[in-house]
Amino acid sequence: MWIRLGLNELGPITLVALRVLFGFLFCAVVITVKRIKWPKSFKEWFPLLLLGLTNQAIPFFLISWGQQSIDSSVAAILDATVPLFTIVMSHFILDDDKITFMKTAGLLIGFLGVIVLLSKDIGSSAGTVMGQMAVVVASIFYAGSSVMIRQKTQDTPGFIRAGVPLLSASIIMWPSAFLIESPIVLPSMGITWFALLFLGIVGSGVAFALAYYLIHEIGPTRTTMVTYLFPLGGVLLGVMVLHEQLTWQVIAGGILIVTSLLVANRQSVKNSVDTEEIVNPLPEK
Repeated sequence: MWIRLGLNELGPITLVALRVLFGFLFCAVVITVKRIKWPKSFKEWFPLLLLGLTNQAIPFFLISWGQQSIDSSVAAILDATVPLFTIVMSHFILDDDKITFMKTAGLLIGFLGVIVLLSKDIGSSAGTVMGQMAVVVASIFYAGSSVMIRQKTQDTPGFIRAGVPLLSASIIMWPSAFLIESPIVLPSMGITWFALLFLGIVGSGVAFALAYYLIHEIGPTRTTMVTYLFPLGGVLLGVMVLHEQLTWQVIAGGILIVTSLLVANRQSVKNSVDTEEIVNPLPEK
């Protein structure tokens, strides 16, 4: 919803450039106040700088660009496909998150849900379909980044994990904004500035620090289950605040995608809980 409001005054690249700048400034203040040490070696810097491209600059732009032609509610539902892609990538890359029958069933149900959503715009303009596909591709980037975070940032402090990618995303997006959307025009409405601050501080700085922590604590598949909330919140806010249309395809597609996530992750969550009980049994009285 905040992305949609920001697009009323800004192009998608400028919106992302301001978002990641505010997110980085917030993280930099926290890092300074808490006296957190910045990475010292290139080996520590490189994966974090790469995450700025794969987990922020590219997906942020794709979602913002896509929402120029699709409703925020549809974008929220499509963004909820992140765990489905994470399941597949984790199977081939990680040793402790393999695919199962339940996960396969979830993938098929989720794919059906995406088809139902896309069917809403059969016969519509190519821009609408491309907008939806842009959000799906962004979800793939989020999924791949979640796996990379688990592999490459184990010993990195939380706000460093969030702040350095936001720095590299800013370095990428600001020249792009001046090159493609010049002249840069700053927002004139207070609601737009609030949307940018919310997206930067809460939706980027705080959210990514927490998400990266959870990826290491409970794994990428279970962490990305937070996107269960996206369809519910996105559809309700889109309809109530932005007056978007609630069609049967949006309802059916959303139900199928959320169902697919529940099915795909049910077994993995159970197994993870069982493993924790084996590794950390209760002390004997």
